[in-house]
Amino acid sequence: MDRNTNHAPVALITGASRGLGLELAKALAVDGWQLVVTARTEHELARAADLLRQYTTVVALPGSVVDDDHRARLAEAAARLGGTALLVNNASTLTGYDLAGAALPALADFPLPGLLETFEVGVLAPIALTQLVLPQLREHGGAVINVSSDAAVEAYPGWGGYGAAKAALDHASAVLAVEEPALRVWSVDPGSMRTRMLQEAGEDLAAARPPAAVVPAFRSLLRDRPASGRYRAAALLGAEPAVVGGERA
Repeated sequence: MDRNTNHAPVALITGASRGLGLELAKALAVDGWQLVVTARTEHELARAADLLRQYTTVVALPGSVVDDDHRARLAEAAARLGGTALLVNNASTLTGYDLAGAALPALADFPLPGLLETFEVGVLAPIALTQLVLPQLREHGGAVINVSSDAAVEAYPGWGGYGAAKAALDHASAVLAVEEPALRVWSVDPGSMRTRMLQEAGEDLAAARPPAAVVPAFRSLLRDRPASGRYRAAALLGAEPAVVGGERA
């Protein structure tokens, strides 16, 4: 990352009020990055921002990444701090699922309005936000991290909408990497994590890792700047063999 400026580098992180987004924001804050963070729930984001401000400059803007004006405010805030050097598209949703712990619905029963929102949050919004900050990223020789999922490549009953959105984001990441060879574009599968989303989906959390446990995988990407591609956190952490080919580790 280009750090030869008068300001610390700037990271823009969506879905940063809890879970992986918050843990990654903490790590970047400790490492000296300035932060622009966003999430939909204002009080949760405010609490996260108070924590992060112990370490660095933080601009916290609550709102939905689906909203055009909100994305524009995020890009403007990052520009005022010196320009985005890292964009982390972490926000996602299980909208359309029964979040009362019941079985996740099959695609045959998936409410179409919820499916539309799943794709708006998980695919359209990351692409749109990337478009807005691309000039900043180019200026800094920056990087984009799109948070993926094993559901993008594995067929899990009930996860069709979420998985399809993540698969679309993976492909968009691969295309962006080809079109922007001076940048790094990483699609990262963090693996199963103990998050509220997984709990709300009624999944077993026993084998899931705490989000903080996978943050070193993201740090390794920023440190080593490997080629653009799709990575699994477990492989980056040495917990499984690297795959030669489409998925790098």
